[in-house]
Amino acid sequence: MKKPDFLSDSDARDLVKDAEKLLSPDRRRVLRQGLTLGGIMMLTGCDISDNESVETALSRMSRFNDRVQGFLFSHRNLAPEYKASEITRPFPFNAFYGWDDIPQIDGRDFQLEIRGLVRDTKHWTLPELYHMQQVSQITRHICVEGWSAIGKWGGVPFAHFLQLIGADMRAKYVSFRCADDYYTSIDMATALHPQTLLALTWDNKILPPEYGYPMKIRIPTKLGYKNPKHVLSIEVTNRFPGGYWEDQGYNWFGGS
Repeated sequence: MKKPDFLSDSDARDLVKDAEKLLSPDRRRVLRQGLTLGGIMMLTGCDISDNESVETALSRMSRFNDRVQGFLFSHRNLAPEYKASEITRPFPFNAFYGWDDIPQIDGRDFQLEIRGLVRDTKHWTLPELYHMQQVSQITRHICVEGWSAIGKWGGVPFAHFLQLIGADMRAKYVSFRCADDYYTSIDMATALHPQTLLALTWDNKILPPEYGYPMKIRIPTKLGYKNPKHVLSIEVTNRFPGGYWEDQGYNWFGGS
């Protein structure tokens, strides 16, 4: 199989070396013959039980998987878009809490906080955001739990917003803090992807509370847990920020 033109020979060698570190010398030959990432776990010889060696191996494999996904990610690869007739109705509510705990935010007092490696750290009100350039997309939300749903999201292209605040595009991460105590982060390449959206509407209406009012970050190239709702602050940083589920063992890159 031809190697992608955006994965250099040196990058490919580095990825193989990382995987080889998980294997004993007499097992490395299998990796060179095309072993899958799942197969690497099988060859570590770990007893599948709740012990430190298993957690360590899983953590190392997750970091390796992040690197692979990062190398393969490209702004040229777009998530599929759909027709209005294909929108899932009703669109499901999903969170780590129930309906009764959905944050109720007063939009009149809302101000989006901007922090980190940016030129302008001014706070943004909802009227200011509503008057910015708006686009829409009909894309599929894919949940790590195994279900998916198609919705129409509208808002500000996130790359445009980052340019507007003078974000350092050489920074590694963009992180988000939310009103429901959720937090997550993405790599800069994902933040600049043309489909990544600072979403303010759903189905041509102001974003309902159950879907993330006053705003969510809609990333159709990522699994659902990488799409934070009720966003209160955005930070551009070189410090690895982690995430609510990622700190509990979920894959950080979270590509769909």
